[in-house]
Amino acid sequence: MIELVCASANPDKVAEMAAVLAGRVRLLARPSGVGEVLEDADTLEGNAILKAVAVCEFAGAASLADDTGLEVDALGGAPGVYSARFAGPHAGYADNVARLLAELAEVSESRRTARFRTVATVCRPGGACISAEGVVEGSIAVEPRGTGGFGYDCVFVPDEGDGRTFAELGAEAKNALSHRARALRALLALLEGS
Repeated sequence: MIELVCASANPDKVAEMAAVLAGRVRLLARPSGVGEVLEDADTLEGNAILKAVAVCEFAGAASLADDTGLEVDALGGAPGVYSARFAGPHAGYADNVARLLAELAEVSESRRTARFRTVATVCRPGGACISAEGVVEGSIAVEPRGTGGFGYDCVFVPDEGDGRTFAELGAEAKNALSHRARALRALLALLEGS
């Protein structure tokens, strides 16, 4: 079994990663002394690498990080790499969703196409990093629906689903087709082949 130190400080992401990787990866907790990693890259892969390298160097062990962006076509791809702080540097999930819906208030349902994109990265001591991407196409609902998930899950309707948002699907169904699960499975295939 592969052993990786999780670089994420977001408990929602950690739980999702652990569920997707269960039985194949032993995910170790992020060391408490790492501190906040400045995510100032202009790409998802850049931010994932920044986090993975920082935790790998601190822990002296292989680390796993990801960065995720919601790309809304009517907003020119925004919020994208700024998804976690779309409503400001200290914004919470509800703040970001509220800003997104406000920005799309005058946009018709047919033009609310979007995608979730995740880049997952493993960095090993010595600087070797491997990354993989996962993408799910969908659209943005007119209002939040569902109580599961986190982030933008309450407004993202995957094209491959049955019309429910990620927040309405439940964890198991979401993890069967989510962007993060796809990135993690692709990354695991690369790791197991290396």
